[in-house]
Amino acid sequence: MAAATMAPSFSHRAAAVVLLAAALACHLNVVVAVKPECHCPGGRCRGLGVNYGTVADDLPSATRSVQLLRAAGAGAVKIYDANPGILRALAGTGLPVAIMVPNAAIPSLASSRAAAEDWVAANLAPHSPATRVMYLLVGNEVLSNRAIAGSTWRAIVPAMANLHRALRAHGIRKVKLGTTLAMGALSASYPPSAGAFRDDVAEDVIRPLLRFLNATRSFYFVDAYPYFAWAANRDTISLDYALFQGAASSHYVDPGTGLTYTNLLDQMLDAVIAAMGKLGYGNVKLAVSETGWPSGGDAGEAGANVRNAATYNRNLAARMSKNPGTPARPGAKMPVFLFSLYNEDQKPGAGTERHWGLYYPNQTKVYEIDLTGQRPSRSYPPLPPADDTDSSPAWCVLAGGGKAADKKAVQDALDYACQHGSGTCTAIQPGGACYEPDTLDAHASYAFNSYWQQFRNAGGTCFFNGLAETTTKDPSYGSCKFPSSED
Repeated sequence: MAAATMAPSFSHRAAAVVLLAAALACHLNVVVAVKPECHCPGGRCRGLGVNYGTVADDLPSATRSVQLLRAAGAGAVKIYDANPGILRALAGTGLPVAIMVPNAAIPSLASSRAAAEDWVAANLAPHSPATRVMYLLVGNEVLSNRAIAGSTWRAIVPAMANLHRALRAHGIRKVKLGTTLAMGALSASYPPSAGAFRDDVAEDVIRPLLRFLNATRSFYFVDAYPYFAWAANRDTISLDYALFQGAASSHYVDPGTGLTYTNLLDQMLDAVIAAMGKLGYGNVKLAVSETGWPSGGDAGEAGANVRNAATYNRNLAARMSKNPGTPARPGAKMPVFLFSLYNEDQKPGAGTERHWGLYYPNQTKVYEIDLTGQRPSRSYPPLPPADDTDSSPAWCVLAGGGKAADKKAVQDALDYACQHGSGTCTAIQPGGACYEPDTLDAHASYAFNSYWQQFRNAGGTCFFNGLAETTTKDPSYGSCKFPSSED
C-alpha cells in the first residue's frame, strides 16, 4: 500500500515493520500474500493496462471494478466510451485512462468544431484533472467496417483535429489523440519487413493519420492478437512461439532485415512499423490497444483455454516489464492494454468472444496473474491441463435443438450463408444429398455449418445473430454428410 493511503498517525517505525513483513512475504513466496506491491516499492512500477468492457450481465460496480484492476497490478485502463460512472470511480487513483469516441459520432465531430467542443465539455472536461485521462481514442477499429467507409474513414483525422483544438480550448494539453486499428488495416504482414497498409486506406486515411500522430507526438494504436494469427496458421506457427516460450529452433529470421524474432507478437508489431515506414512515418510511436488470449470458446476453436490464456498474459506482463521494444525498435516503450477485465457474456460471435477476461462477472479470478510482471512464475498455483477445444470434430447447427421460433430470421440467415462461399448450399438444392427433409430448420443447419467450415479460419463465426451454436455431435444422416472442423 502506498504511503499516501496510510493514516496520518501511522508511525515511521510501524511503516518500516509493514514493509519488512511484505518484503519477507515476497522473498519467501508466500502465495496467499503475493501482491504486485511486493515487487513495486512505493507502487512505482506499473503493469499492463487493461481494457474494461461492459457487455455483460451483472457486472460489479465501477468502484469495485477499479479495486479489481488495482489488485491485479494494472498500470492503466481503457474504456470503450466516456462512461461518467467509471470515470468518477477512477478519480484520484492516478491510473492513466484511455477513453473513446463512438464510431457513430466521428462524422459530426469532423464537420463541426462546435460539436467537438461540446463533446469535450460534456464527456472529458468534467473529469479533468481528478481522473487522469491520457488518451482520447477516436473510434474503435473503424477501418474494419466497410459499411461506414464513405461516411467515416476519411473523417477520422478531421475529427481528431477538431477534438485537439477543443482540448486546448479547455486547457487540457496532456491528452494524446489516436484511433485503434486492427491488423486488418494491413494488406501484408509476413515477413514483418513486407508490412504494408491496404491500398484502399494507405493514402487517403493512413498517411494523414500518421502525419497527425507524428505532429502531436501521439501513438499508432494497434489491436494485435497472436491468438487469431496462430489459430489460422497452426500448421506453420508453433503454439509455444505464439505464447512467448518458443525454443531457439522456432525463432524466425526476417529475410528482408536479418532481424531475429522470438515470438509472434513482435512479428506483428514490426509489420506495422514497416508499413508506417513505407509511408514515410517509420518513427511514429506504437501502442498496443488490445492483445490477449481467450480462456475458452466453442468446440473447434483451437487453443482457447485457461492454461494458454494464463501463459500468454503472464509472459506478456513479464516481458513488457523490461521494456524490450521489438527487434525493429529495441528498448522502445509501448503502452500495452490487455483484453479484458471481465468475461463478457453478452458479446456476439464465436465462443472465444466471451472468454477474454481476467475475472468472471462474479469477481472470481479466471486465473492468477500479476500484471506488473514481477511475480515469480514459481509462485503461481498449477494451471489446469490445456483441454484444447479442437480435440474433437465440431459442427455449427441451428440452436435450440434444431428448431427455431423466428422463421423469418432463420430464412434470412440461411440466405446469407448460401450467398457466400463456394457451393455452400449445393447439397440442399433439389436433388442434393441433403435436400431431404425439405424443411427450413434442416436446411438452415446445413447452411450454417457449410458457411462456418469455409470461413472459420478467416474469422467467420457460428453465431448468425444467436441462431446457431457449435456441437461435437455429428449432425450427418444417411447420405447427407456435414463437413466437420477436421475435414
